[in-house]
Amino acid sequence: MKLISIVTPCYNEEENIDEVYESILQVMSGLKYDYEHIFIDNASADKTQEKLRHLTSKDKHVKVILNTRNFGHIRSPYYGLLQGTGDATIILASDLQDPPERIPEFIQKWEEGFKVVIGVKTSSHESGLFYLLRTAYYRILRKLSDVELIEHFTGFGLYDQGVIQILRNLNDPYPYFRGLIADIGFPIARIPFTQPRRKRGITKNNFYTLYDMAMLGMTGYTKVPLRIATMIGFLTSMISFLVGLVYLIYKLLFWQQFSLGSAPIVIGLFFLGSVQLLFLGIVGEYIGAIYTQVMKRPLVIEKERINF
Repeated sequence: MKLISIVTPCYNEEENIDEVYESILQVMSGLKYDYEHIFIDNASADKTQEKLRHLTSKDKHVKVILNTRNFGHIRSPYYGLLQGTGDATIILASDLQDPPERIPEFIQKWEEGFKVVIGVKTSSHESGLFYLLRTAYYRILRKLSDVELIEHFTGFGLYDQGVIQILRNLNDPYPYFRGLIADIGFPIARIPFTQPRRKRGITKNNFYTLYDMAMLGMTGYTKVPLRIATMIGFLTSMISFLVGLVYLIYKLLFWQQFSLGSAPIVIGLFFLGSVQLLFLGIVGEYIGAIYTQVMKRPLVIEKERINF
């Protein structure tokens, strides 16, 4: 009997853990596959770990990894994915916004020969503004990147053990998982779904985490911002030189009548200063990405494993 690994990252999800577990149990009991359900907890401060321990005591299919601290929304889920030992590994969030009922469709496509089967949001019950902003970001990054990145793909999907082994060999300390899946190049089966609204608890995504993910995608899959910085720098220097030359000639021709004033100087300083700060920030993002790769820190450090 083939083994399916199901990975659920969690952080302060005490209100959702039981329902996630029951949903997976119900889905897998109707399929002719053995399975393991791996929860990786990012040092939750609520009763999540207590509930996970209870689940492991009553069901040997449930396995738990407890991290020593919160390693963030990128590293911990990716590390959990790499711990799957099944013939295929499925990852889905613990907030029930990744519908477990799509799992049979994932497995069916996998049995048809697809090594990668992903869920793609065709619509969402989240804020319409957020959905539009995400769409705009995906499309811009997709146009700038050399890799065919996938719009509205959050990681929810099934990955063959061969794909998991490739990811292990990459040894990336801070991976942009959505980009890696597209970059590997296997044919991808896409399962559309509507993302439901979170039932309970508070989302762990905020401006910083969303910005972090956006910058990770940009620095990892396109050099266009750096090229734009170079071209705009050259263009503004030429414009500044021409404006200065025009002012000089005008002043020489109309020495008494033409008063230069301080406004053009102040405006020019503010404009050039803001352009410099903007592109210094972009360069800083790339340097930060290089720094993270060079440090080669582990994805997470485990405190405890249960039922492995």
